[in-house]
Amino acid sequence: MVPHGDEAVMILETERLRLRPWRTTDATLQHQLWTERDPRVPEHRRLTPAGHPTVEEFAERIRTGDHQPTPGLLVVEQRGSGTSIGYCGLIPNPLGHPEEPEIAYEFLQASWGHGYATEAANVVIERARTIGYRSLVATVRAWNTASFRVLEKVGFSDSGEREPDAVHGDSLLWRLVL
Repeated sequence: MVPHGDEAVMILETERLRLRPWRTTDATLQHQLWTERDPRVPEHRRLTPAGHPTVEEFAERIRTGDHQPTPGLLVVEQRGSGTSIGYCGLIPNPLGHPEEPEIAYEFLQASWGHGYATEAANVVIERARTIGYRSLVATVRAWNTASFRVLEKVGFSDSGEREPDAVHGDSLLWRLVL
């Protein structure tokens, strides 16, 4: 944690990456991530044909924030250039277990294949361990094999739990005991 004004700001670092809180200027990154999303992602998590959410709407979401488990979702930047390439962090568990948050990550396609998701996930997992979480979960669509590879590399295993979805692909629950 790095002091910032009257509050402490969560910043996590690795050799190549810096993970930091969102700024309203990151609305462009969020919009680009949504633009690149796979068409199998549910409609409410993709841009509408009219282009919503817009960059301005993302900026408002960032400004108003929402409650997330510590450390929350953090923007991932390349340390050398400061270029924002995605996000990684913890979100509330969709199954309703606050003591077991969900790890989430998403990266711009241009940054795929460089190990950034694995590196960012590892530092978030280490922070979760330090905070005192005993386990984490991840929900991933059955077609998202790249995310399965990241989860395997950082120690998650398939729990066998599935949420069927014939339209968007089943969601599979993975778990990591810390």
